[in-house]
Amino acid sequence: MVRNMGKKENASSASEGAVLGETNILSEMVSELSCNVDDMTAEDIGFAMERFYEKGALEVYTIPVGMKKNRPGTLLRVVCEETQKQSLIEAMFCHTSTIGIRETVTRRYVLEREIKTLQTPYGDVRVKSVSGYGTAREKYEYEDLARIARERGIGLSEVRALLRDNVNEK
Repeated sequence: MVRNMGKKENASSASEGAVLGETNILSEMVSELSCNVDDMTAEDIGFAMERFYEKGALEVYTIPVGMKKNRPGTLLRVVCEETQKQSLIEAMFCHTSTIGIRETVTRRYVLEREIKTLQTPYGDVRVKSVSGYGTAREKYEYEDLARIARERGIGLSEVRALLRDNVNEK
């Protein structure tokens, strides 16, 4: 099984906190680390988010919020496994202006994931396949679509249309 294609590869369903039942449902316990900031630029927040992924975050996202004294701010959320929590807390204090971090322990449900590589006239293209919970779907990897679009001077939707014709799985 492969989870979180962008940052963490080949995680085993037997890992601590993961449960794979008879119905092919995979879940794991994760921590959500949250902090509010109202004095960081968008560039500073983006840089911090990159550092969090480097430290093993499963997900990093922001939400606009209203802060005290009617200031606009940003809620920053970092989802991680227990083994990465301490290094991510340190990184959040290092790379943000926050003076406090909240933790919520929660269960995360995930689909089984696999990446396959297709040979196309435009080069290799990776396809992410996900399944479980009665659903299955596939999606071309953005980086491969963007490469083809740049090379041909066309949009992403046009690349997807080109790929619908004659692809061979490696």
